[in-house]
Amino acid sequence: MSALARLAATLRNSAGFAAKADISGVAQALGLRADPRALGDDCAVIPEEGSALLFAIEGFMPEFVAADPWFSGWCGVMVNLSDIAAMGGRPIAVVDALWAQGSREAAPILAGLRAAAEIYGVPIIGGHSNLKAPGCGLAVAILGRAQSVLTSFDAKEGDKILAAIDLRGRYRAPFDNWDAATIAPAERLRGDLELLPRLAEASTCLAAKDISQGGLVGTAVMLAECSGVAITIDPFAVPRPEGVAIERWLLTFPSFGYLLAVAPENVDSVEALFAARDIKVAVIGDVTAGHEITLVQDGQREVIRNFATDRLICP
Repeated sequence: MSALARLAATLRNSAGFAAKADISGVAQALGLRADPRALGDDCAVIPEEGSALLFAIEGFMPEFVAADPWFSGWCGVMVNLSDIAAMGGRPIAVVDALWAQGSREAAPILAGLRAAAEIYGVPIIGGHSNLKAPGCGLAVAILGRAQSVLTSFDAKEGDKILAAIDLRGRYRAPFDNWDAATIAPAERLRGDLELLPRLAEASTCLAAKDISQGGLVGTAVMLAECSGVAITIDPFAVPRPEGVAIERWLLTFPSFGYLLAVAPENVDSVEALFAARDIKVAVIGDVTAGHEITLVQDGQREVIRNFATDRLICP
């Protein structure tokens, strides 16, 4: 088996990748089949006159909350802000729902939530708490607004796939979370998130996705399926921290990481925007006609998924 084939097998069999397949069953149970754009984006879109409200929510694995309660609170704010940015939006406010076995267990989670809200400059305006629960749990929701919306449905044949990732961080054990945020200054974090709305409003990018728990390739599968296109990716072109194995990196959840579908004539300007803020960005693939998400390297090809016969997220 070639190195590319082994890499493809690792990605296909990953827990984060498989978890995205749960979306389809949930969508069917909620009766969302009739509206193909009701799922697949990073946020729900509520049209307004001249803009759109964006609404997102994240729930956190109990083992993550138990292992790193302060960081789980921080992530409650951070990952929701990333979803809003991925759709060209700016945050308005956050609410949270917390379950814990008393105030001592809740304290580090709440401290993480508060710290992130202050650093990123977004208010927590309410929520739900139960400090007499049998276990610990956390969910956080956010409201934002976009003047121009980036979507998962507008990648077009001929576009280039760019990956923009902040590598100025480190892994936060024991999970594959790349933390480039908790040690960064507030002005930098806020300014970096502002890049996505700027791209949307300049129309230099129409489609984007936040790199999520499914990793970079899992995120590409969702983008391809939503847009009804094929995507090829050179995994070795992906910006990667020195010393990190590619198998781990492609399954990593970065604190700042996006896939962008960009028309060829706009690639240079998009790359320059991220590079000016020391965020690593590179062309890693192409959008073509078809239904396959494929890894390519030196003439070799490994199909990760064909959504014509094996859909991941859409019923």
